[in-house]
Amino acid sequence: MAERSAHAPFARLPEARVKVWLELDGHYVFGHGLSEILKAVEASGSIKEGAARLGKSYRYVWGRIKKAESRLGRALVRTRVGGKGADRSALTPLARRLVGDYDALRQRMFDVARQEFDRRFRVPSPAPTTKPPTAS
Repeated sequence: MAERSAHAPFARLPEARVKVWLELDGHYVFGHGLSEILKAVEASGSIKEGAARLGKSYRYVWGRIKKAESRLGRALVRTRVGGKGADRSALTPLARRLVGDYDALRQRMFDVARQEFDRRFRVPSPAPTTKPPTAS
């Protein structure tokens, strides 16, 4: 078996990946896809327009929202029947908090994974050499 150098364990350095989601009782409740859906609904003011912005069908987006609401037992989107244009749907305070806190958690997990990966797998830079001071 060929021996790998401790300084070069890989021919090409792989990347660490992390996937973060929230569960209740072992069932998915919230993750990156739902966060993106809720941000699109908030930005557009409409489930239909939010779905279009994401290239998804209204039925798909509506279903994802309703499934999460059912599992959480709380509303994530308030819809106003007969609302005009882009002011028909808005996120509840819970949904805004979930999106903000989830996105922050996800970013923190990426940062931790990158730091840990660098600590364990990256080749350390050689220490700079310093010359002793010369006597004058």
